[in-house]
Amino acid sequence: MIAQPYHLYVEKIDASKNMARYYAMSIEPTLFGDTCLTRRWGRIGTGGQKLAHHFQCEEEAVELFLALLRQKRLRGYGSKYNSGQRMVG
Repeated sequence: MIAQPYHLYVEKIDASKNMARYYAMSIEPTLFGDTCLTRRWGRIGTGGQKLAHHFQCEEEAVELFLALLRQKRLRGYGSKYNSGQRMVG
């Protein structure tokens, strides 16, 4: 069972480069009792791509979640509410 919910949605928007990307992650239990880290990414407004990682224990999923979060922050991704851009929709 998951001790606490882990959900993340960040965006990277640069109008000068016509860039509008999103990155989303969540950790959830599977029907079989494992832990699944699901990642979704792509251009804002599209379905994008999806990748799922399955783990035996929640701690491993949280470690990957935090590592990916650090990586995305270093690459300029941020909260859609703190990016200085007004989002429509």
